[in-house]
Amino acid sequence: MRPADGSASLSSNDASSGDTPRLWHVGFTKFATRMLGELVEMVLEVKPGQTVAGGERLGTVEGFKAVSDLFCVVDGILTAANPALTAEACLTHSDPYGAGWLYAVQGTPTPGWLDVHGYIALLTATIDQLQASRYSDGDGHAGEKPAPSDKPESDEPESGDDA
Repeated sequence: MRPADGSASLSSNDASSGDTPRLWHVGFTKFATRMLGELVEMVLEVKPGQTVAGGERLGTVEGFKAVSDLFCVVDGILTAANPALTAEACLTHSDPYGAGWLYAVQGTPTPGWLDVHGYIALLTATIDQLQASRYSDGDGHAGEKPAPSDKPESDEPESGDDA
């Protein structure tokens, strides 16, 4: 999410981080586009001019990898769906922080929204947790899993082996 006027995202230390209604372009992060794949279609069930609230389901997005619900992250008035996506849906993947925004809302970010630093911290913690669980021994303890053997298990000695 970024202010539509092109200014940098507000930091959590900025006193105006949500106090003043302004136009916000909301879209995917690069991480989200990698999870969804190329955008195939976006269907908004809310029309421009309607009041929207954070957490409200706005419609769906369909990518090559998944179909997902699309939720609002700004309290205010939906002003537009990105018209450029009708002709060139791949903008969400090729230019997610510029021309690839999904929808615009005049309003204020929902309480608890993350600035860029908070989002990076969330992704780092999520990736660390996934990596820790990947190498867990099943009891929640990290440990190396043994590499699977290329040989089938058998009690029979291989030919040429002495018994």
